[in-house]
Amino acid sequence: MSDAAQLHQQSIIIDGLIIARWDRALFEDMAKGGLTTANCTVSVWEGFQATMNNIVEFNGFFHEHHDLIRPVGCTEDIYRAKEEGKTGIILGFQNVHAFEDQIGYVEIFKKLGVGIAQMAYNTQNLVGTGCYERDGGLSGFGHEVVAEMNRVGMMCDLSHVGATTSQEVILASKKPVCYSHCLPLGLKEHPRNKSDDELRFIADHGGFIGVTMFAPFLKNGINSTIEDYVEAIDYIVNIVGEDCVGIGTD
Repeated sequence: MSDAAQLHQQSIIIDGLIIARWDRALFEDMAKGGLTTANCTVSVWEGFQATMNNIVEFNGFFHEHHDLIRPVGCTEDIYRAKEEGKTGIILGFQNVHAFEDQIGYVEIFKKLGVGIAQMAYNTQNLVGTGCYERDGGLSGFGHEVVAEMNRVGMMCDLSHVGATTSQEVILASKKPVCYSHCLPLGLKEHPRNKSDDELRFIADHGGFIGVTMFAPFLKNGINSTIEDYVEAIDYIVNIVGEDCVGIGTD
């Protein structure tokens, strides 16, 4: 076995965010790619009940495809997934809409396997502001949500969140936060992309930056190639260093 193959066999490979129509073929592709763990979206615009339905569906996947995937509720489960040759699934939200106005729902969802939640998806909600609107920052309720997510062990995601709200979450959080899937504004002007200062700020506070390959946000838009994606990774690494940069395919 080559050194590269041995390294791949030993490596823990995590995808910071996947949103998809889930089926066995996709789980098989995860296995073929050697993916150890992924943050898999189960809620964007859904409220509490619809999100619960999505989680119920994923629980069915865990039973039906138990030879390929397993739930991840803690760090040890990631190592177990690696040992078992399966892909560990962290359930994730791309909006905290499912919390509605009930702080107690945060712990309920954590107990059901939700390990990461994005504070807003492009627009305003009860917690803060998305990246497509005039940014009013983190609300009072938002501060409560961040504190509760810290307490139960759920990561705050800021990928689609406005700059002011993101900064206030980073400062309010007692635990590291992330841009699970983003690209640099320095290579393409787009509301979803992050400025050099935003990238430095989250890195300076111990956060994680997952670089997405979503073509419309890359330098050459829908005509972008793998070279454009590698350039984006290199750009961010040159700003913040390699230790906090990974992949969030989206």
